[in-house]
Amino acid sequence: MFFIRRALLSVTDKTGLADFGRGLRGFNVELLSTGGTAKTLREAGIEITEVSDYTGFPEMLDGRVKTLHPKIHGGILGIRDNQTHADTMAKHEILPIDMVVVNLYAFAKTVARTGCTLEEAIENIDIGGPTLIRAAAKNNRFVAVVTEPSDYPGVLKEMEALKGAVSEKTSLRLACKAFCSTSGYDANICEYLTETIRK
Repeated sequence: MFFIRRALLSVTDKTGLADFGRGLRGFNVELLSTGGTAKTLREAGIEITEVSDYTGFPEMLDGRVKTLHPKIHGGILGIRDNQTHADTMAKHEILPIDMVVVNLYAFAKTVARTGCTLEEAIENIDIGGPTLIRAAAKNNRFVAVVTEPSDYPGVLKEMEALKGAVSEKTSLRLACKAFCSTSGYDANICEYLTETIRK
């Protein structure tokens, strides 16, 4: 098992977000967040740190670049028991991120709308979200990745039982679900673009 001390939250679906954020703060987890997610958590009275404040870089290019930064991905991908990784993280002031809570832009719903243009579809292809999810899922021995609001209660229940930690078994299960999520997401994009070029 490993303890959750810092979590990154960036979600499109805000279902249960405030309760989950409040639950994490109950275990003294530091919360990093972006855009609308940060706004929702703040409005619920939950203390967060904006990712842009942590990285020192603002969200840019109309929100296309928010979390693509070494202080974020280094914090997720660093192998905690690898001394070289630990030394590099310390040298560059990269703090470990132990949980990633992300769900993706609603691409399938967007392209299902009558009159959706190719340009609208393209803008709803999530880049940062799948990158965060895949990074966290890859490093599941040290990072828990949560992609569905339905998993929030179970994660908090386990953290309660393990005094703020998540088991490696649960983390691996969540990682599997995460890779299935990004696989399905890319399949939706593939299907839409394939149909588009055939027209």
